[in-house]
Amino acid sequence: MTPDRFFSLMLLLASRNAVTTQELASALGVSLRTVTRDLNWLRDAGLPVTAQRGRLGGVAMLPGSGLDLTRLTPGERDHLSLTGLDEKQRAELNASVESRRALSKIAATRPRRVHELLPLTDVVHVDSRPWRQARASGTAPASLIGPLRRGRRLRIEYDSSRASGPRDLVVDPYGLFAKAGNWYLVADCARVPRMYRLERITTWKEVDQPRRIRESQTLATVAATLIDQWEHNHAIEVSATIDQTQIERAQRIFGQRLVRDDHEDSATGHKVMIRFLHLEDVRELLPFGSAITVHGPSEARAHLSDLVTNLAHHYAPSPTS
Repeated sequence: MTPDRFFSLMLLLASRNAVTTQELASALGVSLRTVTRDLNWLRDAGLPVTAQRGRLGGVAMLPGSGLDLTRLTPGERDHLSLTGLDEKQRAELNASVESRRALSKIAATRPRRVHELLPLTDVVHVDSRPWRQARASGTAPASLIGPLRRGRRLRIEYDSSRASGPRDLVVDPYGLFAKAGNWYLVADCARVPRMYRLERITTWKEVDQPRRIRESQTLATVAATLIDQWEHNHAIEVSATIDQTQIERAQRIFGQRLVRDDHEDSATGHKVMIRFLHLEDVRELLPFGSAITVHGPSEARAHLSDLVTNLAHHYAPSPTS
């Protein structure tokens, strides 16, 4: 169930004495089967939803349940619908206070029982940031919310790792995308979709023009396309063997980019496949030294050889005079 449909469904149930599943389906724009599945999900989650058959029956919230979402302000509902963010990311969007206030209103209205289980928020804490993440720099996510919601074009100065200096770009933004602990601006540049890491946007300003995004494209569809391109079209897959003593370290560093071949494991090493976005990125393997052996592709082995040769030449002892 999507967050917006959850809140719409809860508001419908909270605002009426009883409502039929057909009325719910029409109001939400979904099928009867979807409504039935959503209602079963609410019951399984422990929410006080009941259904009665007959001409005067229908779906309703149990009397005295206290789950009154109409007490939430529009801003609280808006921020609470942002799912999948940890507390740090909510703070970066200036959404933390509104979200906590909305959740406290809902929790405060539920009657407590002597043997009630502790809320999940008391026993589960989520932090999606990578380990040893550097202090964030560049553009703050919250600063872009206003221009994005106004649907404006942006002029950004972007310091790409593959360019010799910052580039001045005019982009048509779809919105912000949080992925693996990082924030990205998803936008079209000259009608071509791009993903710009916020920490590399050194300056920006709002252009007094409406954005010109491609028809029928949304933030979700463009982000999904860009992720698919990253994972399948622009990746170089390196086959290697990593010493047993270094496999856990490699898994921490490369995350989901590293895939182990459990059938090729031995007492001394592990066969793996590691995905890189560009050939130049295989330099990330250098800190492992002789603890990793790269089998292919040949261009990855050749590039590593060049990197090592240049490094050895750089640190070679100066000839004595």
